[in-house]
Amino acid sequence: MTSRQVDVLVVGAGPAGLATAARLARTGVRVEVLEREQSPGGVPRHCAHRGFGAWPHALTGPAHARLLTESAERAGADVRTGVTALDWAGPRTLTTVGPQGAETLAARAVVLATGARERPRAARLVPGTRPAGVYTTGELQQAVHLYGQHIGTRAVIVGAEDVSHAAADTVRAAGAGVVALVTELPRAPAAPARTVTARLRHRTPVLTGTTVTELLGRGRLSGVRVRHRDGRTTTLRCDTVVFTGDFVPDHELARRGALTLDPGTRGPAVDGALRTSRPGVFAVGSVLHAVESAATAAREGAYVATAVRDWLTDGTGADPTDPTHLPGPTDPMCLTDPTDPYWPTGVPLVVGPPLLRIAPNRVAPADRLPYLLRTAVPLTRPVLHVTQDGRPLHRERFRLTTAVPHCPLTLTARWTHRVDPGGGPVHVTVT
Repeated sequence: MTSRQVDVLVVGAGPAGLATAARLARTGVRVEVLEREQSPGGVPRHCAHRGFGAWPHALTGPAHARLLTESAERAGADVRTGVTALDWAGPRTLTTVGPQGAETLAARAVVLATGARERPRAARLVPGTRPAGVYTTGELQQAVHLYGQHIGTRAVIVGAEDVSHAAADTVRAAGAGVVALVTELPRAPAAPARTVTARLRHRTPVLTGTTVTELLGRGRLSGVRVRHRDGRTTTLRCDTVVFTGDFVPDHELARRGALTLDPGTRGPAVDGALRTSRPGVFAVGSVLHAVESAATAAREGAYVATAVRDWLTDGTGADPTDPTHLPGPTDPMCLTDPTDPYWPTGVPLVVGPPLLRIAPNRVAPADRLPYLLRTAVPLTRPVLHVTQDGRPLHRERFRLTTAVPHCPLTLTARWTHRVDPGGGPVHVTVT
């Protein structure tokens, strides 16, 4: 096993990781990016639809992935593919394996940009047989757009959010038909225009209040059994089923490193500078909030570069091989209380029902990064209230008529200067 040292080690070559590497490399920092896939770019690599990048010059996913990769490499970052980070060998040291064998990489700072993944059929506990023809959106897009594989002729899409409609477009691009989009929610979570387009233009039913209860077929999928909200059961005949949405962060490396995890996001808890509970380790992108757009991930990547640069120049990250045990949660499987005492700055930022989560999860007076929230139920004309120890800090009304699950709400950071660093947790509620 060989050992090397770099200034910054970025784990993950998606939009967040590549944007971080490009911004840091332009300042002369030695940056190395590790990507376990054979090509960099993350999820956009297999998203053939447009909508990536800045309007009106939106690109397809593969074009956007190439642009981000070329930007990082031109800046001087070393982007290595086919390399997997296995575990921690020190506070900021990782053991890896790749085409050149096992290696130990020590860094003055580590940025986790490991992204998120969809829960497959097994994780959703859908019973039935184990036939061929069962995909997640990512598996479907790679099969169709990267490898040109045949996927079948009739597909049922489980989910009705934006990513579900993207999966339906991929099915049509492969020459197959879409039987229906199926969601347990009482109303379609995607933008109304997308639902109307599916129903009228593509003549695809969007079945709300409907649950997939069983997969049927031996050898090859022959259908899915669903239960409607009124208790009726129906069998939808198909040879392909695509499970969409239900994203979870790829937080295994964070757990192995005993980083504090946020109970709401299930990803690493971070402050307004995207610092985790381990000094010198940062997290960015969909590992923090599964899942937001590629543009959001890239913006966070550019933002975290400033905090990383500050860490490198203030002298506290000078010795990455220091074996001293850093304080932190002792159980890597636990979701730590938001009042975790190991944080150097900020106070906990928590949300109340029906809000599900917020990222970043800690706040200090100097923070300027907007906060991303998700709601569990539709909200009509929502108003957010920010308080600390019963003291109002901010009130914000959204222009949206209705906020829906699976779509982000953005809370500005204009109020953070009112936060008392020595006070209690800051609470965000909605009316």
